[in-house]
Amino acid sequence: MSERVLVIVESPTKARTIKRFLPKTFSVEASVGHIRDLPQNAAEIPAALKKEPWAKIGIDVDHDFAPLYVTPRGKGKVIQQLKRQVKEADMVLLATDEDREGESISWHLVQVLKPKVPVKRMVFHEITKRAIEYAVEHGRDIDMNLVNAQETRRILDRLYGYTLSPLIWKKIAYGLSAGRVQSPGLRLLVDRELERIAFKKSTYWDAKADLFRPEDGASKSFEAKLESLGGQRIAGSKDFDSITGEKKGKKSLVLDRSEAEALVERLKQGTWSVESVTEKQSRNRPAPPFITSTLQQEGNRKLRLSARNTMQAAQRLYEQGFITYMRTDSPVLSSEGTALARQAVEKHFGSKYLSNEVRRYSAKSKGAQEAHEAIRPSGETFRHPDETGLTGRDLALYSMIWKRTLATQMAEVEKATTTVKIAAEDALFTASGTRIVFPGFVRVYVEGKDDPEAALDDRESWLPKLSEGMTVSLKDLAPVPHETKPPARYTEATLVKQLEQLDIGRPSTYASIINTLHQRGYVQTQGNALVPTFTGMAVIQLLEENFQDLIEYSFTSSMEDSLDRIAEGEVNRLEYLKQFYLGDQGLKHQVERREHDIDPGKSRIIKLPQISCIDGIRIGKYGPYVLVDAKDETVHASVPEDIPPGDLKDEDIEHLIKVQKEGPKPLGYDPESGLPVFFLTGRYGPYFQLGEKSDDQPKPKRASVPKGKSPEAMELDEILKLLSLPRTLGAHPETGKDITAGIGRFGPYVSHDGEFRSVKDEQQLHEITLDEALNLLARPKQGRGGVTVLKELGVSSSGKKITLCKGKYGAYLKHGTKNVALPKQMKNEAAAEKLTLEEAEKIIKTGTKGTRRKRS
Repeated sequence: MSERVLVIVESPTKARTIKRFLPKTFSVEASVGHIRDLPQNAAEIPAALKKEPWAKIGIDVDHDFAPLYVTPRGKGKVIQQLKRQVKEADMVLLATDEDREGESISWHLVQVLKPKVPVKRMVFHEITKRAIEYAVEHGRDIDMNLVNAQETRRILDRLYGYTLSPLIWKKIAYGLSAGRVQSPGLRLLVDRELERIAFKKSTYWDAKADLFRPEDGASKSFEAKLESLGGQRIAGSKDFDSITGEKKGKKSLVLDRSEAEALVERLKQGTWSVESVTEKQSRNRPAPPFITSTLQQEGNRKLRLSARNTMQAAQRLYEQGFITYMRTDSPVLSSEGTALARQAVEKHFGSKYLSNEVRRYSAKSKGAQEAHEAIRPSGETFRHPDETGLTGRDLALYSMIWKRTLATQMAEVEKATTTVKIAAEDALFTASGTRIVFPGFVRVYVEGKDDPEAALDDRESWLPKLSEGMTVSLKDLAPVPHETKPPARYTEATLVKQLEQLDIGRPSTYASIINTLHQRGYVQTQGNALVPTFTGMAVIQLLEENFQDLIEYSFTSSMEDSLDRIAEGEVNRLEYLKQFYLGDQGLKHQVERREHDIDPGKSRIIKLPQISCIDGIRIGKYGPYVLVDAKDETVHASVPEDIPPGDLKDEDIEHLIKVQKEGPKPLGYDPESGLPVFFLTGRYGPYFQLGEKSDDQPKPKRASVPKGKSPEAMELDEILKLLSLPRTLGAHPETGKDITAGIGRFGPYVSHDGEFRSVKDEQQLHEITLDEALNLLARPKQGRGGVTVLKELGVSSSGKKITLCKGKYGAYLKHGTKNVALPKQMKNEAAAEKLTLEEAEKIIKTGTKGTRRKRS
């Protein structure tokens, strides 16, 4: 093909990768995402339309829900560049991603660029030479069903959010929001918190015996657990309701402490003999290949990555040609993918580890509608992780994908489980042991577990050779207490799993849903758990009391089904939008009917079932608080935002009110200043304060309680050390400016003239000397992802700092928060080091020597 062909993709990285596989007559440009979108704020609305009543929403409801598309800020230059390239081309190939979003970007490109030459969609699900060459030869037209489905989804989201959110601003607080998928997702977290509040703890007991064969000796003991007593099964965790915590049925026997202890004393004197020995063979199959949702789940379980970080890493791997397309609902492996997986298994583990037959997978979800193959390594061979040159989380994620894909074509795990029943008087104990007969796919991959007890099933456990009638000796016998535990809070992995099971949203949207919940302040993370905040609970309370059907899980699921049918051309999108928004039970009419009946005062009070000492937790401008009338005064007390709503108790409220009424009592006094030291609780949690707030001292020194430490267990000397920070270590010999040591948002640090370096721990912070701090500051600054700061060039005419950095792909400039690529001849570190401030400013101003992008 000798004609000039312009290929347009979404990102510069994808452009660079694709260009390697195309002829020289092809040029590849990036649109850097969407070039048109609905207006994000009033400033983006064209002046001629600002007075239109529908302009704020960006949807002209009265004219067939026509969307108002505008050019986002900063995209004008991109569009002009693409228009110039289109004029010089004989053909345009739109190589955006193969899902609805990618189809929509391509359609918008055609609408804006208006090419007069032939235009085709270039579709592929992996960036390899063969896939790209095939896509060039087999272009297709833009699929308008997919475009309509994406546009309908966007319009629905806008109508839902922009109709309900202003109401929430008026009734609770400004800046809050509701969302078509976001709100049901938040409801899941709130419902789980309420389940934990309603949970009733139950206690039950059993017994554990350490036994051994007399010929082996006590050093080779094995464990047996009490199974039944007098023929009646002993109650275990499965006999209690996982939601309420209460006992289910009457078939099992619940032992209390005294009964368990009496049983243990009685059995210590008895004879222990083997009643039966059985062995059972079992096989385990590997998990299916990754789809978007399972990749996010395993990324969270195994790599401790958020859904957003997992998808960002997967996007990079796809755009660099390491994996197939990462937004997919289908676990199907192509015949090529299956063959490559089997080749890799045979190469690295031998033919005996291959499954006897090719293992094939199919989609379970009725809404599977994105790419049509699972996420797997791309290319003509599956590159071993050690051969990729990847680092950090990209390497970790690729390794996980590589291993899981190979596992799908490996032999099953063969296990032998031996179960031994051991009698002692009227009690029956059970011991079990598992041995791996053949490891099969676990040689390469074991799926993560959300339940720690379930994870134990995959382990080998030892038992000695035992036979029926054999007498065994007792080494130790002890009663064992158990407590039922409330339902676990969702992690990102379990939330994604539940969203998928309920058919809420689509896997490609889960990362943005969770991110939005964090950004709105509806959720906080404690460890790996997602905890709803008081504000999040207030929003769901308002929606449940007034718009219950809009956050019903089945309602959201049915919307997804309708959007899928629009994508297939089975449903008329305009009729669907009219029914959703303008129907008798449509969103617009529901809000209009209910708005005036909603009392803002009541909407800002959260009713928690476990709190009886006050009328509820209130949401204020500065966070949650309680309010009580005490004699001649009204007492306001802040509720720390880091206390999960489900963990708050009457005693906590009473303590907050008492401290607020009586004032804090000093923990002791600072020997140097003579000022009292207080322990206080504020909006952001507990902290220490030196001295009282007064006109002379409006901002007394404060220090947060270090993470993982109990304030009650801290000695006064340790508290005073915290309050002494930041401390001055001395002056820098070159600048004369102070070097200080302190604790900031990202932990302990030393700083000088705006430069910061991390310190290992808090103890080192109190002991570090001026010389040690100077050595730390002299080292190159390490940024995220292995980025090294080579040189501080100075401040630009716009007042932003310009820094020369070195990353994975060589040297580049950082101007404020933006990264700016250097010309090719300056990519090498030695050449870049010679760069002056004036030269750097010229590169930044022209913006043509390299790609400029906002920091991710």
